[in-house]
Amino acid sequence: MVKDTKFDVAVVGAGPAGIIAACTAAKNGAKVVLIEKNKQLARKLLLTGNGRCNITNAEFNLRELAKNYNNGEFLFHAFSVFGPKETIKFFEDLGVKTKTEANKRVFPESNDAEEVLEALSKCLTEDKVEILFETEVEDVVFKAKKISKLVTGEVEITAKNFIISTGGKTYSATGSNGIGYKLAERMGHTIVKPSPALAPIKIKEEWVKTLRGISLRDMKINVLQDGKKQFSEEGELVFTDFGISGPSVLNISGKVGDLMARGLSAQAGNVKISFDLFPLLNQEQLLGGIEEMINKYARQITKNVLSSFVAERFAEVLLYIAKIDKNKTASNLSKAERLTLVKTLKNVEITPEEVFGFDQAIATRGGIALKEIDHKTMKSKLIDNLFFAGEIIDVDGKTGGFNLQMCWSTGRLAGDNFK
Repeated sequence: MVKDTKFDVAVVGAGPAGIIAACTAAKNGAKVVLIEKNKQLARKLLLTGNGRCNITNAEFNLRELAKNYNNGEFLFHAFSVFGPKETIKFFEDLGVKTKTEANKRVFPESNDAEEVLEALSKCLTEDKVEILFETEVEDVVFKAKKISKLVTGEVEITAKNFIISTGGKTYSATGSNGIGYKLAERMGHTIVKPSPALAPIKIKEEWVKTLRGISLRDMKINVLQDGKKQFSEEGELVFTDFGISGPSVLNISGKVGDLMARGLSAQAGNVKISFDLFPLLNQEQLLGGIEEMINKYARQITKNVLSSFVAERFAEVLLYIAKIDKNKTASNLSKAERLTLVKTLKNVEITPEEVFGFDQAIATRGGIALKEIDHKTMKSKLIDNLFFAGEIIDVDGKTGGFNLQMCWSTGRLAGDNFK
């Protein structure tokens, strides 16, 4: 039970954003309470980076950093105050040594998310933040653009300032149930409809299931609507028993979901995902490479020759798509068939049927409308003593440490700007 019910700052939600907001406010001399519905801190944090905790991304060019987010321009000031450099220093000052891996992803040297959580817990203890576990905020009392108290099942919390950092709707088992949206909406805030982001995609074509486990690296993926390219992504794609996943797929999933939801003109049949297996080669160069292999292995069947370029199972699928007999002798391939094969390798087209839901998504797209938040302070423009931090706002990033960095940055701003 909380020792007192009156505070300078009450933070709702003890995830990454809430913790750093609470620590920051306490360092500034505030009496702080951190309210958490679970029995422990930051349960979702322990799942990030497959348990290794991808703390941030070492993209130190802030304008380039912002490009990795939906609505990333909103975060530019937050990054200028507390960006990746400051985040790395913050954790190293807490004793967490870090390392930078491929694609600038930053992890603790220990590869252990528990170490990161222990450091954050230490920060809360040292800054004398009072933590109220197993407590869910049920309602908020406000009047004349000002909150007076939070109502929980056990006690009412009074504070001068309030920070809502309850996260999005992913991983409901960790407590992400969307309560923050309800509280904000009750106070007049607009909620951009939450949808899954960084999620696998179910694919219509049955042949995809035969490719389970095959990984394609350094791919270029194009997403089209009604035959027109909407956006592109580069990276790794992994086939699964239901469709596709992997970093590049997770990164496009939110936008693919948006396209599929845009009314009749964007039904699943009108949205396509195409990928280029050899993005560094043009068609002429690729045709030259294939003809060289055909000349070298003229007596072999086409499937075996193509297997020199791609996995055997994938070679069979590609020939099926190109309508070429996989058992045809390579030297007997006509000029037209060779050109068709090249075009297929440069443009494998699949149809998204569904972007998987919040139970499999890593992040949430949507949230508190940004027009109602001051980007320099994270303060509500509707309620004078309310701030937001973390995934609850309408910003989401790519995979690779970006979403955690957004939490650290917005949490620091929220904890730094109360009066």
